[in-house]
Amino acid sequence: MDPQDEPAPARGRGIYLLPNLLTTGGLFAGFYAILAAASGNFENACIAVFVAGLFDGLDGRVARMTGTTSEFGVQYDSLADLVSFGMAPSLVMYHWALVGFRADGPVLAKVGWAAAFLYAACAALRLARFNTQVGSTDKRWFIGLASPAAAGLMVSFVWAMNTFGYGGQGLRWLAFAVTVAAGLLMVSRIKYFSFKGFPKGGRVPFFVMALVVVTIAVLFIAQAKGLFAIALVYVLSGPAWWLWTKLRRKPAA
Repeated sequence: MDPQDEPAPARGRGIYLLPNLLTTGGLFAGFYAILAAASGNFENACIAVFVAGLFDGLDGRVARMTGTTSEFGVQYDSLADLVSFGMAPSLVMYHWALVGFRADGPVLAKVGWAAAFLYAACAALRLARFNTQVGSTDKRWFIGLASPAAAGLMVSFVWAMNTFGYGGQGLRWLAFAVTVAAGLLMVSRIKYFSFKGFPKGGRVPFFVMALVVVTIAVLFIAQAKGLFAIALVYVLSGPAWWLWTKLRRKPAA
């Protein structure tokens, strides 16, 4: 028999588990963030959500690199994202600040948990919409704020304010605004640059490399504050681009 005709050796079954193990790692990080927030350990809770984001960025890439993508993996990843980027950030924000509405009476007490639930519900809707639109949208753009970016804004806000020494409950109205805005942006039709397929041709422009160096320097000098600044700039980039396109299309008087 010609060696070229011999069947290729079967790929080890363990490699099919690798992407799902990474997804499970992200799920565990989100679960831990919820437990840490309930115990008042907000810094560890915020870090855990960012760790979940790292796992989320790895599992899909590993699945594509190893040829182990599957419908099961897609659905499992979506469910894990709901915990890590939907439930975890909303509960971190609730235990850190929104629970403070209880001191304002029984009516306003409902405002806190309602805002947290709104964020979680919007994250679920965002993930469901994303799953139904896979393959039918321009991969360069996200329609609505991606749930990991929304989670990054939420937990970096908590982490940065803790670094500044602000108590969460004293900032409950600002926390309410951040939570509601992040939730509504997820289900909006505003476009956000996805960075997929960038750079083209395998070449990275000089300004991109310079931006990466500056970003690393900022994160090294001021971790929590730097993460919040980066998250805030990205979140505001969507509405800013939307407003710019509207003004450009406006006919001259």
